[in-house]
Amino acid sequence: MDLRTYVKLDATDLAELMKMKEISPRELVELSFRQLENVNPSLNAVTSSRRERALEEAASLDPAAHPFGGVPVLLKNISQSLKGEPMTSGSRLLSGTIARQDSHFVKKFREAGFSILGHTNTPEFGLKNITEPEISGQTGNPWNNAYSPGGSSGGSAAAVAAGVVPLAGASDGGGSIRIPASFTGIFGLKPTRGRTPVGPGTGRQWQGASIDFVLSRTVRDSAAMLDLLQIIQPEAAFQTPLFPGSYKEEIEKPFNKPLRIAYSMDSPVGTPVSETAKTAVDKTLHWLEKAGHIVEPLTTPVDGLELMRNYYLMNSGEISSLVRQLEAGFGREITSEDVELETWMLHEAGQTVSAAEFSTSLKAWDTAAAKMAELHQTYDLYISPATAFTAPRIGELTYSETEQRKWRERMKEAGPGDRQQLIYDMFLPSLTYTPFTQLANLTGQPAMSVPVHLSEERLPLGVQMMAGKGNEQILLKIAWQLEQSKLWVDIKQNPMLNMDRRC
Repeated sequence: MDLRTYVKLDATDLAELMKMKEISPRELVELSFRQLENVNPSLNAVTSSRRERALEEAASLDPAAHPFGGVPVLLKNISQSLKGEPMTSGSRLLSGTIARQDSHFVKKFREAGFSILGHTNTPEFGLKNITEPEISGQTGNPWNNAYSPGGSSGGSAAAVAAGVVPLAGASDGGGSIRIPASFTGIFGLKPTRGRTPVGPGTGRQWQGASIDFVLSRTVRDSAAMLDLLQIIQPEAAFQTPLFPGSYKEEIEKPFNKPLRIAYSMDSPVGTPVSETAKTAVDKTLHWLEKAGHIVEPLTTPVDGLELMRNYYLMNSGEISSLVRQLEAGFGREITSEDVELETWMLHEAGQTVSAAEFSTSLKAWDTAAAKMAELHQTYDLYISPATAFTAPRIGELTYSETEQRKWRERMKEAGPGDRQQLIYDMFLPSLTYTPFTQLANLTGQPAMSVPVHLSEERLPLGVQMMAGKGNEQILLKIAWQLEQSKLWVDIKQNPMLNMDRRC
């Protein structure tokens, strides 16, 4: 197999070729590292690699004994810990941290036979929708290096879109799978809360808002990964009943009846939505209607502004708690010099959040979940843009040193009642790009971004689809049908996969 072929095959194809002994796991890992060497100098998608160890493991692997024996994969450098490898969560403060054990999530990858190559870039503690951490620098978008691949799973998205690996570990606490999927033209599914717990000791990630899964180039790969990764862990804080069948087999079955689909193109927080995003949704709806489904406009029954304020309040409490844990571990006070602006601002705001306020906020999540559950009694899917715009330019959403000093000064001067508003204002430029994704995190629903549009500037933009809790099979099935259509963005259009100058 040559590199030109490798970068365009998905994990399912690669696994089959190895089982047929047309290529060995070691040869496949070598191809993956060749592509990494080609693209990573310009992308900065991968921050740590384990070349020799991965090659050694691949050489002793029997592909026939595992569903994905020998397929190269990357992990996200937050929560997806691999024993003996760096686990910095994108933070300078944790630059010397080495994982002491494999997470439960990573153990499932090992059981499936994947060849783990290393970890991908992520913003500090996964707090931003771009990937430009101080510790490892900015990650570029394979479609145009001047633009961001999004975040917080930006490194994973860039690596998949650039053909380094067919899929990569990712996580989503406010859109961190779907946002980079939208910006890089790949497929991104956030499963139902509790479907794929990480463990051990991390059973309540962001109070259930965050969940780990993968980014992939094909729907069948994500379906197969959901078959592998769904599990009920007794110690997990959130659990959902296992899907009784096979997602990978289910996606090719026709629907028994037309779907009833609601949609909205309006930002839930009143911010602008680009014509590009509206066009992406509009042509998807037209395709769905031609396929026989029933499509109706609908205003989301959830107050988007209240939702985001509750989301940021949760972030404040969680980060303040994290900083306290770090202080206990380091045996000293964590200062504003130790962490990035967003981490520090959330920590400061979180110190004045009362237990009553935090509890009340979580009740609002439940209210939103109840309203969406009622919506899904009528509608199978709820559709919106995945992102309001195509990817921002690198640096556009990162504050300058002067701006950062001003934000810190404003936080010092703010009273307890003003701090949450300050957090909202600080994140507003970023939120303007990505106001649609947080709803599914707080309600616990499955949601996905499907790559169905390229802008005039040749930048991807996805469409988001949400289903009721536990109904990933509906999302995967409609995504698979879209994948067979002309709407689906062909990865061959990605300039990073033009191998003529590299092979």
